[in-house]
Amino acid sequence: MLITVLVGIIALLVGLAGGFFGARAYMKKYFQDNPPVNEEMLRTMMMQMGQKPSAKKLNQMMAQMKQAQVR
Repeated sequence: MLITVLVGIIALLVGLAGGFFGARAYMKKYFQDNPPVNEEMLRTMMMQMGQKPSAKKLNQMMAQMKQAQVR
């Protein structure tokens, strides 16, 4: 009985540690491949679409994106 409980606790701890480090590695790779959008990226996208990016427009778009993330 005691052995079963100890094996279960050890398995739980190993699973938690493995899950934590696995998720951490996955998120590092994800953010490396897909960096979050910043003002410079927005400016570049707007210029590619033929729009002249003003500071007001950039701030407005960044605020809209942050508001959309909260929802």
